[in-house]
Amino acid sequence: MKRAYGVIGVRAIMSNWNADFTGRPKTTSEGQIFGSDKALKYPIKRMWADEGKNVLYLKSYIEDKKGFRPKTLKERYEEFFGELNKKTKTSEVLKNLFSCIDVKNFGATFAEEGQNLSITGAVQFGQGFNKFENTNVEIQDILSPFSDGKKVSGGDDVNQSTLGTKIMVDEAHYFYGFSINPNNYNVYKDMIEDFEGYTDSDYEEFKRVSKIAVTQFATNSKYGCDNEFALFVEYDTDKYLPDLSEYIKFDSEKREIDLSIVEELIGECAKVEVFADPYKLKVKTKYDVKSIF
Repeated sequence: MKRAYGVIGVRAIMSNWNADFTGRPKTTSEGQIFGSDKALKYPIKRMWADEGKNVLYLKSYIEDKKGFRPKTLKERYEEFFGELNKKTKTSEVLKNLFSCIDVKNFGATFAEEGQNLSITGAVQFGQGFNKFENTNVEIQDILSPFSDGKKVSGGDDVNQSTLGTKIMVDEAHYFYGFSINPNNYNVYKDMIEDFEGYTDSDYEEFKRVSKIAVTQFATNSKYGCDNEFALFVEYDTDKYLPDLSEYIKFDSEKREIDLSIVEELIGECAKVEVFADPYKLKVKTKYDVKSIF
């Protein structure tokens, strides 16, 4: 396999797919709602970790004298591979990094103990823009069962429970374009013993998880966020395509995707797979559409 491209679609119903630091859905300077690539990568990595695979770039904790704190990158590396010091060979570090499924797909920046490595991932995601025209931001007040314990001016404890807010969108449909370039790893084949690069099995594993990871990741704020669409395009020879998500037409009234422009860009010499939620989304295309479930 030389190249692959595609789109991952995420639906959010009364939930908050990707919030900024104020708690509101992320927006551009012009007010268009979007989700970052990190928002999509996280549930993918979380699913791999839950399945027992090595995932390096995922927050974990350690207890010290001051209590629990997030591990450093060095501590996380040593959790999987043992001691890292200045005598550790770069080839060994590279081999260990590529044994982590998140690094194998998304690459890594690793600057620890005499190592200064930057691996450009085979899989690259763009930003996921919301194509639904009538998205509204909903703010829900939440009553805590606890008082904050603060004193009022008279000296008495506050008797009222604290209040919080939960910020959501009523409906949004995010579409992430991605590309896969296995040639990014060719340079490492001579540096790492028995390293095959990004293989067909790596690609199949990426497809499997990217279709269901969001649905599987049902936290409080993410409940209501589901995988609803996936497009995978494979070429046996070098082929260069732009971000396909930009060419998807979305009918907000019908909840229908039109792939006519995308089909023109793809051409005839490709293997194409289309997946969708058959109960919530219509897809207008010449390709066979399989259930994403």
